[in-house]
Amino acid sequence: MQEIRTITPRIEQGWKNALSSEFSDPYFATLKAFLLEEKTKYTLYPPGSLIFNAFERTPFNRVKVVILGQDPYHGPGQAHGLCFSVPKGIEMPPSLKNIFKELASDLQIKIPNNGNLEKWSDQGVLLLNATLTVRAHQAGSHQGKGWERFTDRAISSLSEQKEHLVFLLWGKYAQAKESLIDGKKHLILKAAHPSPLSAHAGFFGCRHFSKTNEYLLQNGESAIDWNL
Repeated sequence: MQEIRTITPRIEQGWKNALSSEFSDPYFATLKAFLLEEKTKYTLYPPGSLIFNAFERTPFNRVKVVILGQDPYHGPGQAHGLCFSVPKGIEMPPSLKNIFKELASDLQIKIPNNGNLEKWSDQGVLLLNATLTVRAHQAGSHQGKGWERFTDRAISSLSEQKEHLVFLLWGKYAQAKESLIDGKKHLILKAAHPSPLSAHAGFFGCRHFSKTNEYLLQNGESAIDWNL
């Protein structure tokens, strides 16, 4: 948990500049203290070195697309700091399987044999969970402790300081963040969550991946290669 031991974590410089006011705010010190206490009692995911992985892999000035999740996965070996993604060798969760099904339908991309989305991150797709940590086997256990304030500021900083980003809001939780985004400057795409409980209610057939690339190309950006 080394990154939490200082008020300012190790984080990519562009993000550090954008979020500097958060690190000096009292709530962030309270969040740090909470995490240190939690670590004495519980196993936490993801590992400390990967808590800010989304920010490290996708520098602020390279963000082109934002996919919003809610919590890290809470099973062993699953969470590595990128929403919906799992490391190679870990079984794909159901929501991720449905993301790949829609991708295959939309762009005729072959469904991969692993769920590691780092290739997307490295192309400018910010895979951001609203809450960056969780107790093992306890979904939602770190909600309401300060992470949401931090990640809300990350979203609003992108909206304010950049232009022509694509925000993919899947499900009601992600769509509640729409108020943080300037829809006049950016493309906001909304659909049902890819969970098996809701994917048939509007996620399948949303064609968000092709729509994202069309918008990026129209605004002078390179398209995302969604192949893994």
